[in-house]
Amino acid sequence: MAAMTSKERIPRIVRRQSVDRIGVLEGFWPDTLVRWRKEGHLGAEEDPERHFALDAREAGWVTPTANLDWKDQVIEENDEHKLVLDGNGAKLRWWKGRSGTPEHVDFTVKDRRSWEEHARPFLADTSLYRRRSTVDWCKNTRVSCEADGKCYKCMSINVFECMHPLCGHEHMLMGMIAEPEWVHDMCHVFGDMIAACLEIMFSEGGTPDIMWFYEDMGFKERPFMSPAMYNEFILPAHKKTFAVAKRHNVPIVVHSCGFVEPLVPGLIEAGMDCLQAIETKAGMDLVRLKKAYGDRISFCGGMDVRKLETNDLAIVQAELDAKLPIAMAGGGYILHSDHSIPQSVDYKTYRFFRDRGLEMGTY
Repeated sequence: MAAMTSKERIPRIVRRQSVDRIGVLEGFWPDTLVRWRKEGHLGAEEDPERHFALDAREAGWVTPTANLDWKDQVIEENDEHKLVLDGNGAKLRWWKGRSGTPEHVDFTVKDRRSWEEHARPFLADTSLYRRRSTVDWCKNTRVSCEADGKCYKCMSINVFECMHPLCGHEHMLMGMIAEPEWVHDMCHVFGDMIAACLEIMFSEGGTPDIMWFYEDMGFKERPFMSPAMYNEFILPAHKKTFAVAKRHNVPIVVHSCGFVEPLVPGLIEAGMDCLQAIETKAGMDLVRLKKAYGDRISFCGGMDVRKLETNDLAIVQAELDAKLPIAMAGGGYILHSDHSIPQSVDYKTYRFFRDRGLEMGTY
């Protein structure tokens, strides 16, 4: 098959159509890029997407913070952490000087009453939808992708990822049992907001080649909720938000960290075309998923980043040997770590992983 552009290749992979080779995408922790720049592997302003010739360029976001005009307040601070009160009324403790997810300390929104008082009026305000959208970023990225033959990947948070920063996992998940009307309403409000913002970004910024939703719904060996709870609360909102991409004939990738295998049938019903990141240390298995669902969805990721962290090229090669031929069989695979590349991975290790993946991944 003749060589394709990234713009041609990635949407075809997500749709499980024939291509010249597998795709290559990757996420890098900021600390990793800092290290590699200090070591001289990347220029000070050099984009890793261009440096490694990755197949997509990303843009787009829907801002889910309730109060868009709130300025974050630092409540406490020491040499390692800072405790911040954000526009959701959430108190989150962040690392200083390194990347990572914050510790959830406290929340203003904990039930339906506090939701209706402190968050819903902002989030249901349709006059704020355009402010929550990133039209210029989308437009500029689409133009650059068309010029360079790159896949334009539009990103957005989705409803589960909107709710837990607002009220915390515990209150949200317990609310599914104790106050289901409240959680249904949050899903409804966030679903309407995301769908409307996507329409704005698509109409004013241009139609993307793929849609990429961030929705971390699992932890180690378990999803945060049962398939029944997913089907009751999250699935209707996913159908609503996914439908925007489907109306524009844009295939959908869902990023979900943790163990989410029990939720895959519901995600397929909602309209997911490709699953990412397939986190090995959480219990996900790329080969098992390919065998179970490879006739219905494609896959991106599933390469155990812990193997790359050894910086032993033989171990990295063994990971590729064990998974890549099966994942790429019949199409539908994009090479990616099972999360993002941490600073413990040497530049030469990632370069080997990417280069060998492409060598092995040609059809």
